[in-house]
Amino acid sequence: MKIYIGADHRGFKLKEKIKEWLEEWGYEYEDMGALEYDKDDDYPDFATAVATAVALSPSVLSLGTKRLPAVSLSNPPAVSLSNPSKGNAAKGILICGSGIGMTVVANKVKGIIAGTMMNSKQTRASVSDENTNIIGLSADYSGEEENKQIVKTFLEAEFSGAERHVRRVEKIKKLEKRP
Repeated sequence: MKIYIGADHRGFKLKEKIKEWLEEWGYEYEDMGALEYDKDDDYPDFATAVATAVALSPSVLSLGTKRLPAVSLSNPPAVSLSNPSKGNAAKGILICGSGIGMTVVANKVKGIIAGTMMNSKQTRASVSDENTNIIGLSADYSGEEENKQIVKTFLEAEFSGAERHVRRVEKIKKLEKRP
């Protein structure tokens, strides 16, 4: 699994710490910026870079509609679906002051399901239920240890593939096709 990571000036210090954790845990990552502290940078630039990289990653593109197949409400699947969170699927980590601004931007990119995370329990549920592929972290409102647990949980959590969750995510994906 490849991790794309990005932060603005408010999240820069935490991003550098997260990179150390990723190396310690043996994850491959790519830093999409900011590559140096700049108090005048703009979070949409880094959120767009990370979200685009995750959305265009070969694992996401090759899975296409197999990732979350269409589900008929009158004829739900009889078997559980394969887990798109496993294997080589790319994930993204965004860090800004609140974690919210970057998440808003990421969700504008087709194929992205991003959420701002405040604790590991919420993170596990978000991946399990919504198949979140990008998380937003708060450098200002969450401590370093809490963020470390959130990141670890995000990387280890898996989409449940439960029919009700697949159905709901499919409904979200249909919104991407609307004008």
